[in-house]
Amino acid sequence: MKTTFSFLFIIFLASVTVSLAQSPLKFDLGAGKSGAGRTPVQATDVYRKDKGYGFEPGADIACSANGGKARSGYCGSNRPFYFSAAVPEGNYKVTITFGNKTDASITTVKAELRRLMLEKVETPKGRFATASFIVNVRTPNISGDGEVKLKDRERSTEWQAWDEKLTLEFGNSHPVIDSIDIERINVPTIFLLGDSTVCDQPLEPYASWGQMLTRFFDANVAIANHAESGESLRSSLGAKRLDKVLSLIKPGDYLLIQYGHNDEKEKGEGIGAFTSFKTDLKYFIDSARKKGASPILITPVQRRTFDKDGKITNSHGDYPEAVRQAAKEENVPLIDLNAMSKELYEALGKDGSGILFKQGDGTHHDNYGAYELAKCIVEGIKGNKLAIAKYLVKDVPAFDPAHPDPIAMFGVPASPSSTDVKPIGN
Repeated sequence: MKTTFSFLFIIFLASVTVSLAQSPLKFDLGAGKSGAGRTPVQATDVYRKDKGYGFEPGADIACSANGGKARSGYCGSNRPFYFSAAVPEGNYKVTITFGNKTDASITTVKAELRRLMLEKVETPKGRFATASFIVNVRTPNISGDGEVKLKDRERSTEWQAWDEKLTLEFGNSHPVIDSIDIERINVPTIFLLGDSTVCDQPLEPYASWGQMLTRFFDANVAIANHAESGESLRSSLGAKRLDKVLSLIKPGDYLLIQYGHNDEKEKGEGIGAFTSFKTDLKYFIDSARKKGASPILITPVQRRTFDKDGKITNSHGDYPEAVRQAAKEENVPLIDLNAMSKELYEALGKDGSGILFKQGDGTHHDNYGAYELAKCIVEGIKGNKLAIAKYLVKDVPAFDPAHPDPIAMFGVPASPSSTDVKPIGN
């Protein structure tokens, strides 16, 4: 009898936990009147695990009880700040109301590890704006199969990508937030696997196209970036990154695959572009298809290697061609980022193309370079007439890599933390 009661009580607790985890979280920022079912948040509310929400330590926040929408308050700053809420692994629709009644605001929103979600939200004095986007939250645990073998940097500077909470970064010249709603949602997911040119780079001035791609999709699809610096197809297999993706991916989802930078350095009998690399690519393709998902291959982005005539030299050997062959042989869509990045770099020239990269680095990009490459990926999605093109936002014009956006028009502000430590891989 006692055993039965204990078992039923455990089941009850589990059901309550699931119910709470799936209930929308609704936060009213500022000390004003909060609506029913909404949690008031003040400047003194610092995130703690036992609390489950709050501003990250170090935030320089000013909150007001008046001036918000619907008799609520607001919080703002002239410096970037972070807000976090504890949530289980999954996809979340985040809806934010910006602005106040007393002054103008300009806000750029990033999530988790500097994923660009909203580029620039402007609200004049007395006006408000509401926008939604999807944030993917993950943990290292693999259901029924251990966990991802994280690198040391993933347990330190990149831990925000794996921890128990959803973190939002509010930046630009004067970010002002009225309210934040977070709701778990079931939407198609675009998974990314790749190397340092794809992953969510944690610190300025480094950036990768994967963390900029989120800006170009609407609130009907999620992007889950499982790429990591220094990874090859084989090391991703060994670290269980593919296993992690396969534990989550479902019919109707997509898997974007871009490797080559680190694979080409692997040596040994039978190791090569048209042997081991292509075989492993096909294994990734087949694994995604078995889960009912759609794989998409991407050729490795070029390095900044110019010849005396101002043309990009091929630093990847046979690896881009191996990706093209695998795509053709397996009837998989191909985004030829290798070709598009060549056009992009050559359009800016040997000297001018440095603005796409971290200074002194010919492999890893800065925010502007990552943004332009993400637009190349978007054009590849359109060119292949992929079903996910329907989720692209409508405010981005067609992009020609041979005619990049003027850097003077680029307005994504840098995040607060920076490093001189180069990402793993080259």
